[in-house]
Amino acid sequence: MNHYETVFILTPVLSDDQMKETVEKFTGLLKQEGATIVNEENWGLKMLAYPIEKKTTGFYYFVEFDAEPSVIKTLEINYRRDERVMRFIVVKQDKFAAAYAAKRRNLKKQKEVANN
Repeated sequence: MNHYETVFILTPVLSDDQMKETVEKFTGLLKQEGATIVNEENWGLKMLAYPIEKKTTGFYYFVEFDAEPSVIKTLEINYRRDERVMRFIVVKQDKFAAAYAAKRRNLKKQKEVANN
């Protein structure tokens, strides 16, 4: 299994329920294909660097997962077919990126524990 991360941008005209439904669709697809989700982050509504489909903002969502390479093709096909997804990227992490991601997750957990 390889370690991957994906970020996708959803159109800003979605309601919270529609956004959650779309995220659940893609995380469910990953689980159905045998992937293990390591981390999920909702980055929220952000300004785009340039307009996409005449929109200047979008909902960003980040998912980190372990999967076989064949899962990526299925995921990308589903991204392309879904009209709610404006842009996406899937990146295979090398050992250094995976180590950095694990360190970042641990720091995030420590901050959450300290705040509670």
